[in-house]
Amino acid sequence: MVEEQNEDTRALDLLNDDLTDVSPEEIRAAQAALAAQLETADDRWRRTAADYDNLRKRMAREIQTVREQERQHTAEAFLPVVDALDRALTFGVDLDEGVLDGMQAVRVQAADALRALGYPEIVIDGAEFDPQLHEAVSVVEDASVPPRSILAVTRPGFGTPERMLRPAAVVVTRRPDEE
Repeated sequence: MVEEQNEDTRALDLLNDDLTDVSPEEIRAAQAALAAQLETADDRWRRTAADYDNLRKRMAREIQTVREQERQHTAEAFLPVVDALDRALTFGVDLDEGVLDGMQAVRVQAADALRALGYPEIVIDGAEFDPQLHEAVSVVEDASVPPRSILAVTRPGFGTPERMLRPAAVVVTRRPDEE
C-alpha cells in the first residue's frame, strides 16, 4: 500500500514537474497510474453511494415497521376501553337517556380512534361467516337462515383481512343435518 502510494505520488509529482527532461514512457506510465487511481477512487465512491442508498432504504423500512408496531400496540391498549363501553351500554339500560347518549358518543369516538389507527370496526350486518374477519364462538342450528350466517356479535372486531387487530366473536348458524 505504501509502495503504491509512493508510485501514485511519483506519478503526480512527475506530471507537476517540468516535463522537458522526462521520457514519453514515463509520462504514459504516470498517466496510467493516475487513471488507475482515478478508477479506484470512482469505484470506491460508487460503492459508498450504493451502500448509503441501501442504508437509507433499510432505515425507511425499519421506521415503517416500528410505526406499524406502535400503531398496533396503541390500538391494542385501546381495545379494553371499547369493550368496557360496550358492557356499560349493554347493562346501562336503566340509566338516564343523556348518560346513555354520552356513553354512545364516547363509544363512537373510541371506534373512530381505532379506525384512524388503521383498524376499522368489522361490519357484521348481513355478513356471512369469514374466518379472516370472524371468530365463531357458538354455532346454532337454524333451518330458516342460510348456513354460515352470523346471528349475533358477542365481541366487536377491528381490522381488515390484511391488518387484523382482533376478529369479531360471532354466533354462526348451520343446518340441523350438518356436522
